[in-house]
Amino acid sequence: MSDELADELARASWRKASKSGSNGGDCLEVAVLSGGRVGIRDTEAPEKAPFVVRSAVWDAFVDGVKKGEFDF
Repeated sequence: MSDELADELARASWRKASKSGSNGGDCLEVAVLSGGRVGIRDTEAPEKAPFVVRSAVWDAFVDGVKKGEFDF
C-alpha cells in the first residue's frame, strides 16, 4: 500500500449502515476515497488494512444487495 493511500485511509470518514444498530459487533464500514475508490473495513479490526475497490465494484455490490442476490 502506498504512503499516500495509507494517509488517505487514516483520514477517511468511515461510516456504517444506519440499520447496523449499536450492538457493537460484526459490521462493515465504508469510506469514499479519491480516484473513484471505496474503502471497506471491519469495525472489529479497524487497525487491519481495509479492502479498497473501484466505485463501480462497490456500486455493483450494493445493487446486488438491494436485489436480494446475497440473501440466504
